[in-house]
Amino acid sequence: MRIIFENASLSFGSPSSRQVALHPLSLELAENRVGVIGLNGSGKTSFARLINGLARPSGGRVTLDGLDTVEDEAAVRAATGFIFQNPGHQIILPIIRDDIALGLKSRGLTGQAVQERVDAILGRFALEGLADRRPHELSGGQLQLAALAAVMVTEPKLLIFDEPTNQLDLRNRALVKRTLASLQEQAIVISHDLELLADFPRVLLFHEGRLAFDGSAADAIARYHEIAEC
Repeated sequence: MRIIFENASLSFGSPSSRQVALHPLSLELAENRVGVIGLNGSGKTSFARLINGLARPSGGRVTLDGLDTVEDEAAVRAATGFIFQNPGHQIILPIIRDDIALGLKSRGLTGQAVQERVDAILGRFALEGLADRRPHELSGGQLQLAALAAVMVTEPKLLIFDEPTNQLDLRNRALVKRTLASLQEQAIVISHDLELLADFPRVLLFHEGRLAFDGSAADAIARYHEIAEC
């Protein structure tokens, strides 16, 4: 998808106590993989939430393939999937299979059509053996894959990941990294896990609500170290 920010900004609060989360930003993204890095509170998540309409710009506009995230909110939401930092908060039904089916049912699918789509996505992520288990019975990596499957079953064109390897051990981190690498869908990945983004063609570095660097992973990470060590 072609993602365009046109002088888009995000702020909160009343005019007398306005807090700026993201200063006016203009850029275009079309790469299949885009990494997003920065210190806590730098504007990373605000940037991501503007893309899929979870937040509305305070100024300017954001479009995805020509769809305005405010005027065409429903179409934008249908075209994007957001995988939150804590997948346990994203899975709301007690059985994994039922949770994956929920997104399809909310779109009006029923019966065999739902079953076929759920079975296909379970197979894609090798989750067949976990389909009838409860979220608390899964490892961190398995839970992350289950949350991803619940998003992917609705066939979004763009995936946004918020810290997908946060608090995972080495085995589960490797599982998530392999899964990310295998995805054909366009992905934007917010992460403090710099190694995860090392081979991304483009990485954005945010600092104090502004885009501080936009370029290769190696150069962005080097600049990030400079900022972090100041």
